[in-house]
Amino acid sequence: MLLSRSLSLSVMTKQLYFNTIKQGLSTGVSGSGAIKRICIVGGGPAGFYAAQYILKHLSDCAVDLIEKLPVPFGLVRYGVAPDHPEVKNVINTFNKTAEHKDFNFYGNIALGKDISLEDLRKRYHAVLLTYGADQDRQLNIPNEDRTNVLSARKFVAWYNGLPGAQHLNPDLSGNTVAILGQGNVAVDAARMLLSSLDALRKTDTTEYALEALSRSKVQQVYLVGRRGPLQAAFTIKELREMLKLPNVQTLWRPDDFTDVPAQLANLPRPRKRLTELMLKSLSEQAGSSSAKNKRFLPIFLRAPKAIGENEVELTVTKLQNDMAVPTDQTEHLQTDLVLRSIGYKSTCVDGGICFDERSGRVHNENGRVLRDAVSKTVDPGIYVAGWLGTGPTGVILTTMNGAFTVAKTICDDILSNKLDTSTAKAGLDTKQLHRVVTWRHWQRIDEAETQAGKVLGKPREKFVDVEEMLKVAGL
Repeated sequence: MLLSRSLSLSVMTKQLYFNTIKQGLSTGVSGSGAIKRICIVGGGPAGFYAAQYILKHLSDCAVDLIEKLPVPFGLVRYGVAPDHPEVKNVINTFNKTAEHKDFNFYGNIALGKDISLEDLRKRYHAVLLTYGADQDRQLNIPNEDRTNVLSARKFVAWYNGLPGAQHLNPDLSGNTVAILGQGNVAVDAARMLLSSLDALRKTDTTEYALEALSRSKVQQVYLVGRRGPLQAAFTIKELREMLKLPNVQTLWRPDDFTDVPAQLANLPRPRKRLTELMLKSLSEQAGSSSAKNKRFLPIFLRAPKAIGENEVELTVTKLQNDMAVPTDQTEHLQTDLVLRSIGYKSTCVDGGICFDERSGRVHNENGRVLRDAVSKTVDPGIYVAGWLGTGPTGVILTTMNGAFTVAKTICDDILSNKLDTSTAKAGLDTKQLHRVVTWRHWQRIDEAETQAGKVLGKPREKFVDVEEMLKVAGL
């Protein structure tokens, strides 16, 4: 009888074991035995950096990262300029995170469409929102919707192969482009327009963009900023690259620098070095070769007022406490194409998110999402990192530091029992979702892109159609 009971218990134990394994497979946690389940929404740098930190500092956990596209890496894949491959090396770090036994990537899942925040609340102990900023800030000036006005964000997405951007078809048949804004995205766009085609062919610039750029008639690009040289938003690395472009002459307006040299001594070192580089370039431009066919033309202290058929009306500004204040003076800048580059903004993809429409970011206190903006009470278990929480500021290093900080907050909240992880959570049930892309599926896409690139003598040729990606993945 005792033997019979032991056998019965043994059978029950085995059945329980196999049920656990089965549940782990259906939820994507392949036998990890993890009990603290965290979901990260958004497969860009913030999401991967947060996953890296959590997996390193929190034991007995499982991290599921969901992404609306079938492919990972967000702005590292679709925002970094093709001629900056060294910046994309962070992907090596993300790949190591993806290989962790307690990490799962699930692509082709859109929050607010395929799954709701409320669903994720029920399935995870903590949810971290990192889906970034995918819309543009508007100038809110007359005729901004003209066909010759495009956003720099869309232009960058076009040459980087973001699905849906391949149909942008920018008109590059004119001589002049005016870029309104002076951040690094604006400089990236200017560099792509002025770079030699031979140099770009060695990058992962999409073939359709290379073909369009081969027919480009653009010879000069203006970079228009509301404030002065001391407030320029581009960094020294981007400026150096512009100054070194072959066959491109950089021309500054000397009047923009009238009072600048006298302020050099009081500037912080990074700003001082950038300003010194601008002043050096200004001093050299009188003797620079006029035989160069293309021109890069930065303009300061000008704010867009209205857009005409082939011009931009600019308001002359002056500085007051580092802010651009309009004067009653205006000037007209002749241009064939206008690129708006005044920043990105996030959108609210799910009604359960406490979102600030005015600032374009999620209401939060140090990464903890608020239940509502009035009471300032925290929504337990819901967090935000990256541009979705801070607004579109900084570079990848900034994003990494911010993601690590919020990830630490999540770990601290769990370890201090601010979050109750005693109740088991199911995690994501991929069987209830359509054509979910796993990391193995992504590796098939990655390999196919790399092979296609080799044929063309470039790092990769990206698939730009979601359906094509899914077919290559075998879904």
